[in-house]
Amino acid sequence: MSPALAIYRREFAAYFASPLAAVFIVIFLMLASAFTFYFGGFFEAGQADLQAFFRFHPWLYLLLVPAVSMGLWAEERKSGTLELLLTQPVTLWQAVLGKFFAAWTFLALALALSFPLWITVGWLGAPDHGVIFASYLGSLLMAGAFLAIGGCLSAATRSQVLAFILAVLVCLVFLLAGFPLALDPLRPFLSQGAIDAVGALSFLTHFQAILRGVLDLRDVLYFVLTILAWLCATVLVIEIRKAD
Repeated sequence: MSPALAIYRREFAAYFASPLAAVFIVIFLMLASAFTFYFGGFFEAGQADLQAFFRFHPWLYLLLVPAVSMGLWAEERKSGTLELLLTQPVTLWQAVLGKFFAAWTFLALALALSFPLWITVGWLGAPDHGVIFASYLGSLLMAGAFLAIGGCLSAATRSQVLAFILAVLVCLVFLLAGFPLALDPLRPFLSQGAIDAVGALSFLTHFQAILRGVLDLRDVLYFVLTILAWLCATVLVIEIRKAD
């Protein structure tokens, strides 16, 4: 068994060693359902689709994913087990990938458990299942991007609370990057090309494009490259701070 797979299995099993995993999944499903049926106008829309369900995912992930990522590395550094982990026959990249994919699998499980909603809209009408599948994939990719950011910030501190706050703030910047609220203050200092480049970093812009059912390679690559960039940053941060 490869070291990365061993770390993956250990970390994934650790989520279910306490009731916290079940609590997280229940909270995610309850909030997602509440937003869908009570705030998303699911019944008022008069059409069988899951747009109301996916529309709120960025805002749910803004709080819930940092709650998962905050302990990925901060607790290891605080307890001193990071040094023990790095003395094992495992590379830093293997450790980072093992932890990341374990957490991402846990988030994928929480998302997959919303499948009764998919069954419900299929029973109520004739939804475009291709659009729903694309939306699930887009949601999972966006969750991975949130998680990679949170994991990097968790590696930068010993405090889980601070890691959570930093992750929420940075992820909020990525969410709002395409909004006038974020772009207007930059216009006096940046060219229009630079403004457009900042706006293109918005998670919402790429996720909403996927919600239309069009799996544009540019949107998929954006999330994949974002994940890779932040995983590289995580490795760099741990290398710099492992002696602290």
